[in-house]
Amino acid sequence: MASKFQTKIIKEYEAKGYFVINLIKTNKNGITDLLCCKDGESIFIEIKEANDTLKPLQKFRIDELIKNGFKAFCLKKDKGIIYPKQITNEKSSNDDPSTDIDSWML
Repeated sequence: MASKFQTKIIKEYEAKGYFVINLIKTNKNGITDLLCCKDGESIFIEIKEANDTLKPLQKFRIDELIKNGFKAFCLKKDKGIIYPKQITNEKSSNDDPSTDIDSWML
């Protein structure tokens, strides 16, 4: 079952015109939670609650997706993008980055 935070992210991306797929069970362990598609672009997003941590296999999958030309990152409630580190500084100055959807789009 999707968390409230994940449901919020899904709704926000859909409001921006993305087709959002919740990747519940795939043949790849550690794959991101969401696949967001729009205008031929795909963004993979791992969603973490405030008390959850990003696992090594999930980092590996995000890196693998980026290496293959996709946009991918981990979004943590109340913190915004937490991985990969090179894009974490691109967040907006909004006090609550988890509500600023434009700061997550690459």
